[in-house]
Amino acid sequence: MTKKREGQLWDSSFVKTITSLAPGTQLREGLENVLRAKMGALVVVADYHSIVGLVDGGFALNCDFTPARFYELAKMDGALVLSGDTKRILFANAQLVPDANISTSQTGTRHRTAERMARQTGALVIAISQRRNVITLYLGHESYTLRDINVILYRANQALQTLERYRQVLAKGIMALNALEFQDQVTLKDVAYVLIKAEQVHRIVREIERHIIELGREGNLICMQMEELLPEEDEEMLLIRDYCIHGDRQGQEDVREQLFKMPEESLDPITVCQLLGYGSGPNVLEIPVVPRGYRILRRVPRLPMNVIENLVNRFKTLPPIYNATLQDLDHVDGIGETRARSIKEGLKKVRETIMVRQ
Repeated sequence: MTKKREGQLWDSSFVKTITSLAPGTQLREGLENVLRAKMGALVVVADYHSIVGLVDGGFALNCDFTPARFYELAKMDGALVLSGDTKRILFANAQLVPDANISTSQTGTRHRTAERMARQTGALVIAISQRRNVITLYLGHESYTLRDINVILYRANQALQTLERYRQVLAKGIMALNALEFQDQVTLKDVAYVLIKAEQVHRIVREIERHIIELGREGNLICMQMEELLPEEDEEMLLIRDYCIHGDRQGQEDVREQLFKMPEESLDPITVCQLLGYGSGPNVLEIPVVPRGYRILRRVPRLPMNVIENLVNRFKTLPPIYNATLQDLDHVDGIGETRARSIKEGLKKVRETIMVRQ
């Protein structure tokens, strides 16, 4: 899973935090030990200089972190303070004294202190609820409840099954759109339908990736299964590039970003047409449109994206590219006689394959 994808899921500092608490890590083992013993605990993970003045009493240890040592020290009433890398226990049985004027939505004393401490310092504060038997993370203004590994695995497998079904629906939609493109019969309704399905697939993938981050090393198998189900091409971005009114790449990236942020309930064909730049008139879905050709050209073997860009810049849309002569193609930058023939034959084979499958 790439760092770019992780950044889309959570803030990078939050991803780092979740990773440090994944099953199999020493800190997670220590927290689970406390949880199984049905004890409560309050833990601050920060370098001492960032919380100086907010820690009172207790005693300094500055010893190596081990799950067993952490468990024994958690039996005391006060908070534990760990180093920022969680490798050392700095203080035990300490009192935390954050600013009482900081607003908090929590009710229990331990969780109110944890939320205020996190908001004031930006540090990671972990609260284990003795009554509810859950582990809650507070980082800055964010909070997150850690889930049991079996719960995460169950939900991840459910999401994988959902991804497989949606991927099949998307594949059928893409094949139908491919045929319509060669028949010059595409409407915005067809484009919006496939684009919505592509975005739904992406959202399921992002959900699975959250589970993988939480699972840590235990998520390797889930990650492999997910990668098997992912399309080879980014169909969503290619669709946007084919049909977005904005011809510049930045405008198209902005459409992608808006689609990414759109609430599920707003993800409908009319709204998608608006994002693509076609407005929201009563008959907008019936507007005929012609693709630029990015998606179909990506199906031609050994055709790099820079050559595809040159073809689109020269011919503007797919039909003129498909109908171009060898001489026409030969005049495009980066295309010689051999590549022109390869493009011509490649497009013909793509069209034949698509029409046979209909």
